[in-house]
Amino acid sequence: MKRLSVLLLILLLPAAMAQANIKPLPLPEDKGQPVGQILLHTAQEGDTLASLARYYGVSPILLLAANPDQDLFLLQPGQSVVIPNQLLLPRAQTQGIVINLAELRLYYYPEQNGEVYVFPIGIGRVGRATPEMITRISQMRKNPTWTPTATTRREYAAKGLPLPAVVPAGPDNPLGEYAMRLAYGSGEYLIHGTNDPLDVGLRASAGCIRMYPEHVEWLFAQVDSGTPVQIVNQALKVSTDQYGQTFVEAHEPLTPEGLADNRPLDMTALMPLLEQGADRQLIEQVIQNQQGMPQLVGQLR
Repeated sequence: MKRLSVLLLILLLPAAMAQANIKPLPLPEDKGQPVGQILLHTAQEGDTLASLARYYGVSPILLLAANPDQDLFLLQPGQSVVIPNQLLLPRAQTQGIVINLAELRLYYYPEQNGEVYVFPIGIGRVGRATPEMITRISQMRKNPTWTPTATTRREYAAKGLPLPAVVPAGPDNPLGEYAMRLAYGSGEYLIHGTNDPLDVGLRASAGCIRMYPEHVEWLFAQVDSGTPVQIVNQALKVSTDQYGQTFVEAHEPLTPEGLADNRPLDMTALMPLLEQGADRQLIEQVIQNQQGMPQLVGQLR
């Protein structure tokens, strides 16, 4: 049986270099294969969970899930950290922008070049969840102003932070310097930057999709009005390659209420494997660990 090839790269990243890497991941010819590589970072003095997340373009939540036995809040020099830069593509059209809420990732597929760019995002908080949708970009805005909704104004006022009717462009604007309005609904949802990068990788917005400033600036230059956008919520991703190898990538399920879905596991996509006598207990354990990295669970004969 062909084995999953995982490349562990030993990388040294001084804290002073903790800046964004925007690099494409090549799409494999066999679309059932995982994309990217698992990396191993050796911590140096000054490294933090936030700086590693931003440099590698991985949400802090995914870093924590990939390192369940590590204390990433108090990184020590020499400590090894698994960087989950290998993934399965979401079940969606590989065009334009695809957002998978469950993994807090945005995928951008340039037209016909066999690559995908992957970015961490922040999404809607509990009670203001980002909805699933199939839509498009309807408006591109550089240095946007922000008109808070009445609900948002009340929320800020309750914290002693009154908001003006319109927040001008500038360092106090939570939309950052770039915003892309979506055509869904009444246009209340945006993909935008932020003036608080620590919110990226969390459920912290009022429903919009937040990106690091350097990421949204790059994406803004690649897309335009009309670019398709798909937002899905896939906590369990499954794929089978041409050799019959089946991979599973599991994340903690998200619901609008913020609670994990405790219903029995949906094993539909894995039924062919189970019917051939695969170890169901092993498969369930991989799924329940929710480490957010593709794992080989069996092979179809």
